[in-house]
Amino acid sequence: MPRTTPAASDLPDVPVVELLVRLASGSLTAVELAEAHLERIAQLDDSLGAFLLVDRDGALRAAQDIDRRRRNGRPVGMLAGLPVALKDVVCTRGLPTTCASRMLERFVPPYDAYVVERLRAADAVVLGKVNMDEFAMGSSTENSAFRPTRNPWNREHSPGGSSGGSAAAVAARFAPLAIGSDTGGSIRQPAAFCGVVGLKPTYGRVSRYGLVAFASSLDQIGPLARDVKSTALLLESIAGHDPRDSTSLDADVPPYSRNCEEPVRGLRIGFARAHFGDGLDGDVESAVRRALDVYRSQGAQLVEIELPHAKYAVAAYYLIAPSEASSNLARFDGVHYGHRAERFENLVDMFAATRGEALGDEVKRRIMLGTYALSAGYYDAYYLKALKVRRLIRQDFDRALERVDAIASPVAPRPAFRLGELVNDPLAMYLEDLYTLSANLAGLPGISIPAGFSSAGLPIGLQLLAPPLEEERLLRVARMHERETDWHERRPEL
Repeated sequence: MPRTTPAASDLPDVPVVELLVRLASGSLTAVELAEAHLERIAQLDDSLGAFLLVDRDGALRAAQDIDRRRRNGRPVGMLAGLPVALKDVVCTRGLPTTCASRMLERFVPPYDAYVVERLRAADAVVLGKVNMDEFAMGSSTENSAFRPTRNPWNREHSPGGSSGGSAAAVAARFAPLAIGSDTGGSIRQPAAFCGVVGLKPTYGRVSRYGLVAFASSLDQIGPLARDVKSTALLLESIAGHDPRDSTSLDADVPPYSRNCEEPVRGLRIGFARAHFGDGLDGDVESAVRRALDVYRSQGAQLVEIELPHAKYAVAAYYLIAPSEASSNLARFDGVHYGHRAERFENLVDMFAATRGEALGDEVKRRIMLGTYALSAGYYDAYYLKALKVRRLIRQDFDRALERVDAIASPVAPRPAFRLGELVNDPLAMYLEDLYTLSANLAGLPGISIPAGFSSAGLPIGLQLLAPPLEEERLLRVARMHERETDWHERRPEL
């Protein structure tokens, strides 16, 4: 067929499914697609701050190689030239991995994370590294040591966090796909704030090898995209067993992207009355109830469930996660790699000066909380008790998910808040994760999908949770809602 070149300025708006068709037919090249997104980033990202590093040369080299192999009739991977943005918490060989921290400002890993290996094997084109809260600690991307990221729907508002750069990049059409990490809601909350889809897989579904750890028993890498099928495709490309990660699950990876169009028959959606209590924004409640009505209109049965220990999730999380952070971040001491203070009197002073200079306030706060909770005389009273509560939360979900196929809830108590609004109120910021923390404590897969807009024009998300390793079901349930609405098709005007 004769080859026609689409207008480069239009390419970032084209859905992933159509991009793959154009790439396969030869009417679009991987280089053209990469250049279109790189140009959009160059034109618009100064006002958003989504990217910390754009690897233009590396992206174009990868795209050229994909085009060359395609021309020569050689096979290409399932992502086949699609651009992807990486949260700057996954190691990239030869490219800085900063975790948005001064501590790692000049750190260049000698290896790729498992997820990066899988993306390169699938022939994704890595555009660069995107912004985040420092060491993934935060819910607003204001804790980045370099600059905040702004919400593409309203630059005065936060994109959420800690994967705010990933969500903003997808919403702004800087990349059709992005990788984030989720320790307590850090994929789902920014996805909701930015009007995109974000999925936290089952703990162990995606290897953490090469992920700079925040809280090892909670961290999980996952995909963000503009629609459910694109999210399924990206998950399919990064999921799988990795012997280098002892927590990686040895389980088959279903063809998520092929199966997500099939509705769940006899669907039972669970909801907890406690999720609609005091503190929930009226626009958010209305959007979530409308989403439940969408499922009801498709024949789903809505079932009220009880999650009696969910009210303890925030307290348990903010003992467990800081305790693990205290342990994991002890390695950043100025000895082997990373920042080292220039002036100090002795070894102990070098440790203190290095960490004092290179770590931000929120990271220091969580290290101190965790160190206190783990200290002699307090371990049993705080950390051990939090672990027991965590088990009770998991048992609540196990019982509920015996009765229903999925659980629906808000993602966050309100739409995106203003930048600076909560930065000096840590407790209020922590409560922004009220609805998302439990999935991490229980190790469940969860997804945020677009479900409406507030009266101020800010996106609102719907959270869906499923049993462990039921990502396929989760995606199918999410697609049932997406098929009946057009929220995912709306885009911010930049």
